[in-house]
Amino acid sequence: MVTRVADLWDEYPVALLCVVAACLYLLGLAVVLSIIDIRTHTLPDRHVLPAYPVAGILLGAAALLSGQPAHLWRALAGLLALGALYWILWAVYPAGMGFGDVKLAGVLGLYLGFLGWNHVLLGAAAGFVAGGLWGVALIAARRGTAKSHIPFGPSMLAGALAVMLLVPAI
Repeated sequence: MVTRVADLWDEYPVALLCVVAACLYLLGLAVVLSIIDIRTHTLPDRHVLPAYPVAGILLGAAALLSGQPAHLWRALAGLLALGALYWILWAVYPAGMGFGDVKLAGVLGLYLGFLGWNHVLLGAAAGFVAGGLWGVALIAARRGTAKSHIPFGPSMLAGALAVMLLVPAI
């Protein structure tokens, strides 16, 4: 995301503002959803569902204002791809993942898709890695077992944000 923002800095200041606003929104949403998910093991629709139009409008405006509509189409494809992946995982084993995670995956797919397909793939993988590390840490700290239910939303968000921040856009 950093390299994509740097590309917009000189030529498309309004598009830059849209991307920055979208990222700040995602950061705030990540904090709120992580706290809620850790406490209640839920990702409430009242927080997740409004993120679709907010992210879609801001990222779509940035893509169109910068003259790069391919970013918008890839963001929408990322939404569908990540949403479909999580829906399949939920459908195969619903006890392993809540439907709130499926809904959040679509939002994260928008952001990651805006950056590129490598971000979608790495962001999805990073969420599972973060969740696995969290589970191992809980077991090591004797705060859980291999059968403990852990909230997956914070791991998804941490993985996506890490990829957005650390992986350069191609």
